[in-house]
Amino acid sequence: MKHLLGICDLKAQDIEKILDHAQMYAEGLTNGSYDAEKHKGKIILHLFFENSTRTLTSFEMAAKRLGAEVINWNRETSSLKKGESFMDTIDTLNAMRPDAVVLRHSEYGAPNYIAKRMDCPVINGGDSWREHPTQALLDALTMRQHFGKLAGLTVAIVGDIAHSRVASSNMGLLTKMGANVRVIAPLELMPEKLAAEGVDKFTDLNEGLSGADVVMSIRPQKERMDKVLIHDAAYFNDYGLTHERLAHAKKEAIVLDPGPFIRGLQISDELAEDKTRFLYAPQVANGIPTRMAVLDLLLEG
Repeated sequence: MKHLLGICDLKAQDIEKILDHAQMYAEGLTNGSYDAEKHKGKIILHLFFENSTRTLTSFEMAAKRLGAEVINWNRETSSLKKGESFMDTIDTLNAMRPDAVVLRHSEYGAPNYIAKRMDCPVINGGDSWREHPTQALLDALTMRQHFGKLAGLTVAIVGDIAHSRVASSNMGLLTKMGANVRVIAPLELMPEKLAAEGVDKFTDLNEGLSGADVVMSIRPQKERMDKVLIHDAAYFNDYGLTHERLAHAKKEAIVLDPGPFIRGLQISDELAEDKTRFLYAPQVANGIPTRMAVLDLLLEG
């Protein structure tokens, strides 16, 4: 790989390779058997134009676990505030020769644009509602660790499908890996065209959950809505996850969420505290070995 801009660019064997590498690092982080200085002397530049907790922090931890240095560029103190164009900012940073760049941006396709101007690997940390490839990879790693496979799983993605880059990347990855994917949302949050072929649409939560192995909750992306499309109380009543509603899925079904998740809107307090069903903490933890794997593969060229 030269860059990681989206799941759409990956074949099933590429995904398998990344997941195998991520599993190696997951085990290495547990038993201390990985090379903590493998990329000593490398500098990773983080360009985050949107707020982030999980993605930014885990990318930073991943780089440092590999021995690399990290620079977290700050938009608020950058020359963009003096009127410099985005293009000239990117060219300036490229001239400083970072070893890799992680970009998060609200503009659709922004990582593809800067990949054409940078002389180093570019990793998409999330762009608009288009793609969030490392999130889909760490979600897949969590499912594979739990079930031992991806092929044949039935995964129900519930929530704001229309505005979610996580939903888009997961649809692309999971269908490529042989999972059965369905999306569940009110009509206001259901796009006419989905990010992958062969995905089933449902507007009824109980019907969509029937027989699911994995339920992935996606919060309403209100920051990407032109106007308020949902009301919280009504949304939870129709689409909020509870133990009672989860009973429509398989008995062993797990719940995932890319975060941040909102109690009382997406998920009940009781289900959020059920660590045997809601695997949020393992999912977050898997962000580090997954991003270590991506950085390692790209830095090795």
